[in-house]
Amino acid sequence: MIAKAVAEDISSLNTLINSAYRGEFSKKGWTTEANILEGSRTTEEELLEIIQDASNTILKFSGNGKIIGCVLLKAKANELYLGMLTVSPELQNSGVGKKLLQQAEIFASEMSLPKIVMTVITVREELIAWYKRNGYVDTGAREPFPVSDVFNPTTKEPLEFMVLEKIIS
Repeated sequence: MIAKAVAEDISSLNTLINSAYRGEFSKKGWTTEANILEGSRTTEEELLEIIQDASNTILKFSGNGKIIGCVLLKAKANELYLGMLTVSPELQNSGVGKKLLQQAEIFASEMSLPKIVMTVITVREELIAWYKRNGYVDTGAREPFPVSDVFNPTTKEPLEFMVLEKIIS
């Protein structure tokens, strides 16, 4: 079941997102960033700020009484930004991510936003290929990877974001 996340979901979302992106448990799935980044992907404080901002929506995918997937949607002037698409590592390849992408498209259509945009770290080739199979295209634009105490690259390779988009008909 997909529904809008609320403040009471923050702790569960934080655990899910961090377990899917970083650390040993994330390596059970194919979307891990553990080989290129260490540290947390998000915090409860950041998630609270996201949920409290009216331009943001976090959709949660629940199954068996717990949150097993989520996605951040941010409405902008003429596009919907999609971020933090997350599926529990042991449930990846089960269709949860695809269902969240489809729900994001419905959300964009309902808001009359003509396209969905996202950024993906360029070295994550397998993930980029998955998004392309789901209709997203590389715009050619690149954005710098943020330098902060939260994001600790473990690779010598310079990191940057690829901007992907999908036009919603």
